[in-house]
Amino acid sequence: MSVLRDQIASELIAARERTLALLEPIPDPLLIAQHSPLMSPLVWDLAHIGHYEELWLLREIGAGDPTDPRFDDIYDAFRHPRAERPTLDILGPSEARDFVADVRKRALDVLAVSSLDPDDPLLADGFVYGMVVRHEHQHDETMLATVQLAEGYAHPDAGEGRAAAGADPGVLSPTVLVDGGPFEMGTSSDPWAYDNERPAHVVELPAFRIDTTPVTNEAYVEFVDAGGYDDESHWSDAGWAWRTEAGLVHPQFWIRSDGGWTRRRFGRVEPLPAREPVQHVCWYEADAYARWRGARLPTESEWEKAAHGATGDGGLFRPGRRFGPDEVGAHPAGASSWGAFDLIGGVWEWTASDFAAYPGFRSFPYREYSEVFFEPGATEYKVLRGGSWAAHPSTCSVTFRNWDLPIRRQIFAGFRCATDV
Repeated sequence: MSVLRDQIASELIAARERTLALLEPIPDPLLIAQHSPLMSPLVWDLAHIGHYEELWLLREIGAGDPTDPRFDDIYDAFRHPRAERPTLDILGPSEARDFVADVRKRALDVLAVSSLDPDDPLLADGFVYGMVVRHEHQHDETMLATVQLAEGYAHPDAGEGRAAAGADPGVLSPTVLVDGGPFEMGTSSDPWAYDNERPAHVVELPAFRIDTTPVTNEAYVEFVDAGGYDDESHWSDAGWAWRTEAGLVHPQFWIRSDGGWTRRRFGRVEPLPAREPVQHVCWYEADAYARWRGARLPTESEWEKAAHGATGDGGLFRPGRRFGPDEVGAHPAGASSWGAFDLIGGVWEWTASDFAAYPGFRSFPYREYSEVFFEPGATEYKVLRGGSWAAHPSTCSVTFRNWDLPIRRQIFAGFRCATDV
């Protein structure tokens, strides 16, 4: 047990270091401000991380009392939509830091005496601790998206360095063939996997082809320059309605200039890198591009089968690493067993599938993480796979499932295309 306890403590500490490192350079007024109605103030996210940890590691496991009963309302993500959170009586930056530090100290004290009872589903293999660690890492990525939306602020750690060089496009095959037949989808072996990744189950698929890499900026420029945003025939009815309402003409943060295209990345304007995967496109844009190319988005099951054997990671704060993905094909050692590249830790990849429960799904340990998004009226959520450069490795795996509304662009999402055989 001491080895598992030490591992848990190390993961908790590393997650907190990552959070505080992201926020440390940001001035207090920017921590308090709401930079978009789509996002919370950064200081709300920080205190929410602490409140979630208190709920599960102190009150559920340690049977402790709440720090402040008001926090059960203020920091409940389901009670208050993001646009409303700046109006709440939230903690300021110094108070939020003190709160999360106090919660963490007490949580580590509880961990030191915890039995990690293997017969308790919450404690077996440290599941509840893994859930809290992943929750914090996921909010780090959310906060990074907020920082990208902040007008006029350049995060000093974002850097201006170049992405790792990718493969010569003339060497890579445009697509790879994935044979038809059954495969096991989901997981029964990852002790910290979320409920929506379970249970593992067999899925039968016909053969299909899938892009070797995510769609690049240079490929997406062709769609934009060919008038793809102005041709209704490439868009679904819902997609065209949203394109018209939102006035979409190119991916978010792109800027058309006399010399071509630039983009805004964490407060810096730079030339659009041709061989990086396109980012900040919504599902409707990805779907329209695929139709324009005579292809489609892969289903979630196709994506997971094509990703079998793929490896990779994410993570913001590696030494010398700027905030952004590498060029496509930069990590051939992480290719899947079918020969597809960059499936893990480059950009989140939109799939054609609605977010739905697997056969035999059981909600654990609370309905609000997954089950409420499966209910009637919530089927508009689309699944994203693979994990982005901004995601922590713990949420970058072949089976991990993310989901969002098809209009969302602020997330670090791109896509690849598929075709029938």
